[in-house]
Amino acid sequence: MPWFWRGLREGVVTTPYPKRPDAYADTFPAAVSVREDAPPIGPQEAAALCPTGAITADTISGSARVDRGRCILCGRCTSTRPDVFAPVLGTQTAATARLALVVPGLEETDQTLAATRRGLARRTKAFHRSLHIRHIDAGSDGSEEWEIAALLNPVYDIHRLGMFFTASPRHADVLLVTGAGARGMAAPLRRTYEATAQPVVVIAAGTDACGGGLFSDSYATHEGGIGDVLDIDIWVPGSPPSPFSLLYALLMATGRLTQSRKEVRP
Repeated sequence: MPWFWRGLREGVVTTPYPKRPDAYADTFPAAVSVREDAPPIGPQEAAALCPTGAITADTISGSARVDRGRCILCGRCTSTRPDVFAPVLGTQTAATARLALVVPGLEETDQTLAATRRGLARRTKAFHRSLHIRHIDAGSDGSEEWEIAALLNPVYDIHRLGMFFTASPRHADVLLVTGAGARGMAAPLRRTYEATAQPVVVIAAGTDACGGGLFSDSYATHEGGIGDVLDIDIWVPGSPPSPFSLLYALLMATGRLTQSRKEVRP
């Protein structure tokens, strides 16, 4: 009975997103960006600022660049050089191309994104009514799993959107992969993908999956995360990404959202 009285006392706690904006989603520090008026920075200083090598600087111009696919959101760069780097609020960080996670954007990214989005939209037309998700841990530290589990609680409640987790890849429309791409998981990942009905959307969830994480290219993990093992359709940076970021990626997989809506960029 306590749950009954608590429900009466607290009322509806489920987020109205994506039907309406959510205040918390717009205040979450989801990424790091380079300020438009940032002064030059040396390559050595840029390398020293980031434990994962996500920050680089041009040797001639000194312009900094951040690879969000390797950023673990430790905050060292924004606290040490706030004149160069700034946190970005929001949760719409998912991208349909790996290069789109690099900011400021690379020239070739914009030329290929439109075609990639159109191709994803064609493949996901059948997913509009319901979506079945198979989660795979490919060497995760467990942080992403906490956020994925939150998708099922009363606050996010993805069942209201027709999204369900399934225990079998044969019933799945989406493979939601976490972890740094452990070498021992390469073969099971491929077998799972081959057992999944087509078309299937593969989502790399978290910085570890997007770029290998803090200890990438070790004896145990792949340098590029799971991108070295599978073809990825949607990349979700963050260590870990928030439930809203994961939900945004899943809505992209259903074709209900595109990156034209308030994409988190500099």
